[in-house]
Amino acid sequence: MPARPRAVVAVALAPWLLDQLAGCELTVLPDGRSDAAAFRSAVSEADGLLVSSNVPVDAPVLARAPRLRVISSMSVGLDHIDLDAASRRGILVTITPVLSDAVADLTMALMTMLARRIPQAMRAVTDGAWHEVPLGGDLAGKVLLLVGFGRIGQAVAARALAARMRVRCVDSRPDVARLAGVDRVGTLAEGLAEADVVSLHVDLNAATRHLIGRRELTLMKPTAFLVNTARGAVLDQAALTDALIAGQIAGAALDVLEDEPPRPDDPLLRAPNVVVVPHIGSATTETRQAMAQCAVDNLLLGLRPGQRPVVAP
Repeated sequence: MPARPRAVVAVALAPWLLDQLAGCELTVLPDGRSDAAAFRSAVSEADGLLVSSNVPVDAPVLARAPRLRVISSMSVGLDHIDLDAASRRGILVTITPVLSDAVADLTMALMTMLARRIPQAMRAVTDGAWHEVPLGGDLAGKVLLLVGFGRIGQAVAARALAARMRVRCVDSRPDVARLAGVDRVGTLAEGLAEADVVSLHVDLNAATRHLIGRRELTLMKPTAFLVNTARGAVLDQAALTDALIAGQIAGAALDVLEDEPPRPDDPLLRAPNVVVVPHIGSATTETRQAMAQCAVDNLLLGLRPGQRPVVAP
């Protein structure tokens, strides 16, 4: 009988999902990042690997895994994986594109929190300032610029159009999908100058690192808001902190940071009109279950001769 493939699962999975991997010789490490030595040892004989975005799979890790055929990532972003090194080895890397609705819902919630001054209103209740909350603003009629118009950007656009926002998008890919009611702007600078809300939805790579920096922030209206539910390093966090303190833009809401978790003394956390939540874009029960199932399916498909996962990027 042929040997069973060896798989390393470096993320916590429900028992019923692990049961689906019974055909593999399985090593389970619920957190490959915190137990790095065990992770490196386990991958040395692995044919397949299942990780989350919290587990780096860099060139040194790949060099320790001569048998590796597939990396199933429980994420849509792949900045934690050395894609060039994987490509050179012919290793298949897959994603779980089932989180668009959850991230889009959070994006709209963060926009609403900024526009309606909800954090200030909540503080007013506990500070005894019930009647002293400044007026917020409507989303209806405002211009939303989506920087990146993939699956998540399109899901946000659908929600924003339902809220009667005027939606624009900018995307470097010439074949990006079209959506009725969404206008494509020619350049990022053009879009930033006219937007009331800017929402980031691009992958993190060499071209998008600090895509929004000091220059870009100066192009935004002083009344504009910035929302980031993509990756922290797409945005120059130090530049954003300075812009908020100087009143260069009206506010920001962030699900992702350059360093997670942030230092308690990070000046961003004390900047005016900033909302920070702890990378919860996909953190719903339904979405995490769907992501886990998709990652298991991808791993199994990637290990079967002649089959390819249906969601390979």
